[in-house]
Amino acid sequence: MTTAATPEPASPPVAPTPPPTKAPGPRSSAPVTAADAPAASAPLPTRTVTFEAWASRLTGMLPQAWSRIPFTLTVVALLLVAGIVGRTIWRPLWREGWFPEVAYGVPALREGRVWTFLTGPFFAITPGQFLSGLLLFALIVGACEIRMGTRVVAVTAVLGQIGGVLAASLLVWALSGFPWPWAQHLATIRDAGFTTGTLTVLAVTTAALRSPWRLRVRAALGFYVLVAVLFEGTLSDVSHLLAVSVGLVVGQRLFGVEPGFGPRTRRETRLLAFALLLAIGLTELVVLLFPGRGPFGPTGGSDTLLDVAVDVVIIAVIANALRLGKRWAWWAAVVLGVINALTLVAAVVGLSVQAARPDLEIDISSPSVTIGTGLLWLGLLLTLLFNRRSFRVPIRRRIVGSQVGEDAETRARALLTTVGGSTMSWMTLWPEMRYYFTRDGRGYVGYQRHAGIALALADPVVPAGTIADAVSEFTAEAERGGLTPCLFSVTDAAAEAARAAGWRTVQIAEDTLIDLPGIAFKGKKWQDIRTALNKAKREGIEFRLVTLAEESFAILAQVRAISEQWVGDKGLPEMGFTLGGVDEALDPLVKVGLAIDGTGSVHGVTSWMPVYGPDGTVHGWTLDVMRRRTDGFRSVMEFMIASACLAFGKEGYAFISLSGAPLARGDVPAELDRTDRLLDKLGGALEPFYGFRSLHAFKAKFSPRYEPVHLAFRDEADLPRIGIALTRAYLPDATPRQLLAAGFSGGGGSEDHRI
Repeated sequence: MTTAATPEPASPPVAPTPPPTKAPGPRSSAPVTAADAPAASAPLPTRTVTFEAWASRLTGMLPQAWSRIPFTLTVVALLLVAGIVGRTIWRPLWREGWFPEVAYGVPALREGRVWTFLTGPFFAITPGQFLSGLLLFALIVGACEIRMGTRVVAVTAVLGQIGGVLAASLLVWALSGFPWPWAQHLATIRDAGFTTGTLTVLAVTTAALRSPWRLRVRAALGFYVLVAVLFEGTLSDVSHLLAVSVGLVVGQRLFGVEPGFGPRTRRETRLLAFALLLAIGLTELVVLLFPGRGPFGPTGGSDTLLDVAVDVVIIAVIANALRLGKRWAWWAAVVLGVINALTLVAAVVGLSVQAARPDLEIDISSPSVTIGTGLLWLGLLLTLLFNRRSFRVPIRRRIVGSQVGEDAETRARALLTTVGGSTMSWMTLWPEMRYYFTRDGRGYVGYQRHAGIALALADPVVPAGTIADAVSEFTAEAERGGLTPCLFSVTDAAAEAARAAGWRTVQIAEDTLIDLPGIAFKGKKWQDIRTALNKAKREGIEFRLVTLAEESFAILAQVRAISEQWVGDKGLPEMGFTLGGVDEALDPLVKVGLAIDGTGSVHGVTSWMPVYGPDGTVHGWTLDVMRRRTDGFRSVMEFMIASACLAFGKEGYAFISLSGAPLARGDVPAELDRTDRLLDKLGGALEPFYGFRSLHAFKAKFSPRYEPVHLAFRDEADLPRIGIALTRAYLPDATPRQLLAAGFSGGGGSEDHRI
C-alpha cells in the first residue's frame, strides 16, 4: 500500500506551529504527513463579551477616531444636537412653525433670509432624510477626511454645501421667469440638509484615487446626480449636480494624481460602456415602478412592466458583451443609441413647437422619460463612438498570435532552452498550456484560459531586460481578445513590470532555494538530514538519479503505483497547472530521483525540472514530484532531497529549488488586506487535502533562502474570476460535487487527510 512522502515522525520541526499563512503559489507535488505537519488547532472556547467590555473598547477607540476625523465627528455631533433640540429626528421639519427660519431656497432669498444657507445644513425635511443624510455624511466624509486631510475636507464641505445650494437657488430663480412649470414650482420650495456638501467632498476626493477606481467612482457619482435631476428634479438634485460638477473640475486641478477624466485603458472603456448601458436599463425599470415628476413632466409612461423587463434583459445581454469588447455588441448599442438620440431630438423639437404654438396639438408620449433616457443614450453613444477601437473582439475570444498544440510547445521549448527562464518556467511546457509569442519572435508567455481569464504562468520567457515589454504586449493582446490578463507565480522582476503598468501585486508564496557549492550538511542544524542519510545507508537504501523514461517496466510501474495511491487518498482529483505528475516526469530532460532498496523496491520518488539560464545552459533544478510509499523507509524524503543536493552539487550545478507550496508562505504579516485574507482562506481550505503549508514547514529543514513569488492582477474586481480560473487550472477534472464535498469535509484535520 503506497502513499506520498512522509518525513521521519521522530524528527518534527522544532519551530512552533506557524499561524495561518497566505496565498497560492508554486510548489512541489506532495506535501508531508501529519508527522511533520502542525497539529490541528482545538476549537476555541466560546466567549461572551459583556456590555462593559464593549463600552471599554468603544471608549478606547474615540481618541484615535478624533485624531483622524475631527471634522466629521464635530459635524455629526452638531447634526445630532440640532435634531434632538429641534425634534426633527422624529418629526418632519416642515411641520414646525420655525421651518421658514432655517430652511434655504428661493423663498429664503426673496425674503432676505440669507442665514438659512448656514442653518439649513443641520436639519432635514423628514426623519428618514435625517438618518440617511447623517449616515452618508459619517461614512463618506469620514473616509475622505482620512485620505485628504481635515483642512481640505472641511473647506470643501462648507464651500460645496453653501455654494452648491446658493447656485442652485439662483439658477432656479432665474429659470422661474420663463414659462417652465418645473422651475416655477421649485421657486416655491424650501429645503434643508448637508447632502450637497457630502457629495462635493466625494467629488473632490476622486481626484486622489488611482485607476481604475477613480473612473468608477466618478462615473457612478456623475450618473447618480444626472439621473436624479432628469427624473426627479428637486432643489437638492440641482444643487448636487452643480456642486459635483464643480468639485470634479476643481479636485482634478488641485489634487489630481492622474491626468484627464476619461478611461485610460481599453478595459476601463469597456467597463464604462457596460456600466452605462446597464444603468440605463435599470433606470427605465425604476422610473416605471416609482413614477415621479421631473423637469419635463411626469415620469410615468405607457409601457407595461413586461415591455420594460424585456428591454432590460436585451440591454443586459448587450451590456455583458460590451464588457468583453464584442464587435457585434458595439454595433447593437450604437444602433439603439442612434434611435434613442433621434427620438430625443424629435421630443425636444415637438416641445419647442408646442411652446411656441399652443394652438397646435402635438402628442408626445411621456416627454420626461423620452428626454431623460434620450440624454443618457446620447452620452453612451458618444462614449462608444469616441472609443470604438476598444470593441473589436470577434464572437470567438482569442489572443492574436496565440498558439496551442505540439508545434507551439516545440517552439516554446526551443526558446526556453535558449534564453532561459525562472525556476517555474519549465511548467509552461506542460499540457493544457497556450503560448503567446512576442512580436519579435524571441520569447513567449505561457498561459491557460479559464473563466475569461488569461492566466499566465511564471515570468515571460524572453531575453534579459525585455520582461516589461512582454508583459505589455501580452496584456494588450489579451484585452484585445476580450480576456482579463493575470500573472501567476512570477518573480520580483515580472511583478515590478506589472506594478509599473499600474497593476496590483500580492506575494502568494516563497520559492525555497538551496545553494549547492560547498554544501556538506555539517553542523547542528543539519542533524536531522545526517540522521536520514545514515539510516538509509544502514538499511541498504541507495539514491539513483535517472531518466525515468529509460527505466525498466518494473520501476515505472512502482512509481505509478505510488503516485496513484497518493491521488486516491486526497478525495480530490490529481491537481495540475503547477503540480506535475508521472507523465511530466517522463520528459527526457527531467531528472528523477529514486530511493531503492536491495530488493528493487522503490521507497520514494522525486522529479527535478531543469532551470535554464540566459546562456542556454542548465544552472539548477526545481523539485516537482515528491511522493513515498506508505510502508517504506520513513525518512525517505529527507534522504532523497539531501542526496539530490549532493549529486547535483557534484555535477557543478549552482542551486536547486524546492519550489514553493501553493497558498503557503512562512512569514505572515500581523495585518492582512482583503486580498491576502481571501488567499489565506483558500489555502486553509485546501490544507487538509494537500498539506501545502505542512510541506512549506518541511522544506524549512533544509535551511533554504527564500525569494518571493507574486500574483499580479489589474485590480481587485478581477479577483473573483481569477479565483475561479485558478480552481479550474489546478483541478480541471474535479466535479462540482467533489468540490462541494471538499468544502464541507475540509476542516477535520485528521491525519488520514495528510500525506
